Amino acid sequence: MIVDIETAGFDCKKNPLLEIAAVIVEYDDAQELTITESHAAHIIPFERSVLDPSALKFTGIDPYHPFRMAVTEREALSKLFKPIKQAVKRNQCSRAILVGHNPTFDITFLNAAIDRTKIKRSPFHPFSSFDTATLGGLMYQQTVLAKIGKAAGMEWDNEQAHSALYDARQTAEIFCTIVNRWKKLEALDHVK
Repeated sequence: MIVDIETAGFDCKKNPLLEIAAVIVEYDDAQELTITESHAAHIIPFERSVLDPSALKFTGIDPYHPFRMAVTEREALSKLFKPIKQAVKRNQCSRAILVGHNPTFDITFLNAAIDRTKIKRSPFHPFSSFDTATLGGLMYQQTVLAKIGKAAGMEWDNEQAHSALYDARQTAEIFCTIVNRWKKLEALDHVK
């Protein structure tokens, strides 16, 4: 499950989540990893959270804009966890592994939000993850998300970047491309 989180700072205990997106990837009939679902939510900053002005400037998010249709952390996580749990079950897995670009940041914020909301059954493994920055460095000699995408032949829209859903979908495309390319390279090695 590819996850991207936009926040109002770097401290998961005091800075709130502002957006979260999850993109579900699964193998198709040809055993190619592909995007099957995307889910996202805008989040109301939790009570007594601290909003870092530089983080807000960077993301361009106005946490209190009325058209965000933001929900509480608990509502957002519940909304995203339901289809993720269904995908985990459908694929006969016990937990989802978070895939992200520099996922330590995302998993730390996700786990802090799970703790704050007292959600009992997260579909995610609490610390395991795949990192597209590392995979991009291996496959394309690039570690910046936009540069990996361009090296993989993808379009990149700087206007949409730093939206959780856009970044999660781009990260998912990159992850699928790398996994599928790796499988083809492995198949070629077996032919030799």
